[in-house]
Amino acid sequence: MGKTKKTNAMRMLDRAKVAYQTNVFEVTEEHQTGEQIAALVHANVEDVYKTLVLENANHDHFVFVIPVNATLDMKKAAHEAGEKKLNLMPLDQLKQVTGYIRGGCSPIGMKHLFQTVIDQSALQREQIYISGGQRGMQIIIAVKDLVAMTNAKVTSVIHD
Repeated sequence: MGKTKKTNAMRMLDRAKVAYQTNVFEVTEEHQTGEQIAALVHANVEDVYKTLVLENANHDHFVFVIPVNATLDMKKAAHEAGEKKLNLMPLDQLKQVTGYIRGGCSPIGMKHLFQTVIDQSALQREQIYISGGQRGMQIIIAVKDLVAMTNAKVTSVIHD
């Protein structure tokens, strides 16, 4: 296997001199669940996080990083964003807004640094797996470094 093409997320981490590892896995045409991906990379499913992009009525965007096996609590998310209501962003606008596609959306290296919230469950882990910026690519990063890179707030935003 040749050298992996660097994604925007990796270039940003390299520039910031932040240590990370990458994990490459086979992607299929179908959407893969976080649980399937965790199994593919032999990771504890609780260490694998997904990135969700939500928007308010004015199309301001907010990023939430939560465990793949959890559900975002929309009320908590809106509260943390200081909004009455948030909705999942339409998938067809994801690439335009973030620069990433579904299944490859990294919280690091989006076109803009959006307000980011990482679920507090991440604090129980030394490092977590996040999308590396393309399908089939993960970044394994220390939680404190992810918080620093995304300027994130860490609080509870998932259903208990």
